[in-house]
Formats: sequence, C-alpha cells, structure tokens
Amino acid sequence: MAHISLYVLDGADRGRRYENLVTPITIGREEGNAVQLNDERISRFHIKIQEDQDMLVLTDLDSTNGTRVNGEQVQLRILRFGDIISLGRSVLRYGTREQIAQRLKELRAAGDVPSEELDISPLAKQLEVGNDSDADWTGATQSRSTLHIPKPPDLPEGLGPGQAAQLSELLEYLHLRSRALIEGIDIPEESSVVKIDIARWQEILDAQGLLADYLRRIGDPDRP
Repeated sequence: MAHISLYVLDGADRGRRYENLVTPITIGREEGNAVQLNDERISRFHIKIQEDQDMLVLTDLDSTNGTRVNGEQVQLRILRFGDIISLGRSVLRYGTREQIAQRLKELRAAGDVPSEELDISPLAKQLEVGNDSDADWTGATQSRSTLHIPKPPDLPEGLGPGQAAQLSELLEYLHLRSRALIEGIDIPEESSVVKIDIARWQEILDAQGLLADYLRRIGDPDRP
C-alpha cells in the first residue's frame, strides 16, 4: 500500500493538507471519500487513486465535469510528484514539498529539461521560497511547469503474449500511418516552413481522433 499526500491549492478547501493517506482512496463531495471536498461542481465520487505495479494510478470515476492533470483532460493517468489535479473548482497538488523538490532535482541532474526551462518553473520558485500560496495554480503556465514537460513513457511490463502482440500491432499501425504522412510532405529547399495539403491535414486529424477513441476506451472500457 502506498502513502500519498495531497495539498489543496485552490477552491473552497484551499490550504487543506491530506498527508500519508493509504491507497486506494477516492476524492469527491460526499461522505465516505478519503478526501471530501466542498465543491458542488465535482461528483459524489469523482476520482480514485490506487497503486498498481509500483505506480500510482488516477482514474476518473465517470464524473460529470471530468478531471484534468496538468491541464490535460484525463480518464486514466499515472501520477508523479508535483502533478496538478483539477476537478470542479478545486485544484490539488500531489506530493509533499520534499518529494517534489527531490523529483525536480532528479530531472535537472538527468538533463531531462532544457536549460532555458530550469529557472522558470512556478513550482520550483514556490519550493525555493517555501510558499504554497503566492501563485495562481489554475493557469496553463503553471500546469506546463518544468515538472510537467512530457517525455516518452516506459512500455508496460508483464504483458502476456496476446497483450504484447496487440500493443505491437497498435503501435505498428500508428507508425506506418505516420510514416506515410511524413513521406508525403514536400519541404521546399531553403525553407523553414513545411506545408501540407488539406487531405493530409484531415488524415492527421483522423489519426488524432483514433488516438482519442483508444484513450477513452482504455480509460473507460465499460462505456458503450
């Protein structure tokens, strides 16, 4: 069982801390949740956080108004220290200041963040001055701070042969489709601008729609 800490950055419960909660937990507006928030825009049982294979997984429980992590709408998401969870009018931060500072230190040491980004993270500034309440944590800039720059995720481990074959087939399909799109793009000599025709642009949008559908079906397999 994992122990997690959450800090309410914005909303009616702003300033409340929940420390060393034992997973699994749920967050919502009704009694019976490990974290009960005074927010009419969140569902009775809005999200669940549980441990699975040494990872902390957030699941949206088919909430009415949805859940965002670092500004992105999610159904299913692996949480990492410093992630910003938005539901209704409430904004929560996952992890203690010490845990987040350690992750930021590791990112810097590993060189996973461009040097020009290292000193502009609002979260980093908050940690350095020891103040959790000076910034507006609901803005897009904060959600895109140093800790939240996306990087390639690890492949899932422990897949059965059938599951591995399905994943391989899905990735191969997307690889072949993206390769066909890239090969069809004409790049003029000595030009810094790449132009694509409307048909290929529609192909890209169609691929994005397919990915969105996959994400929805993975996050909520029971939804018709």
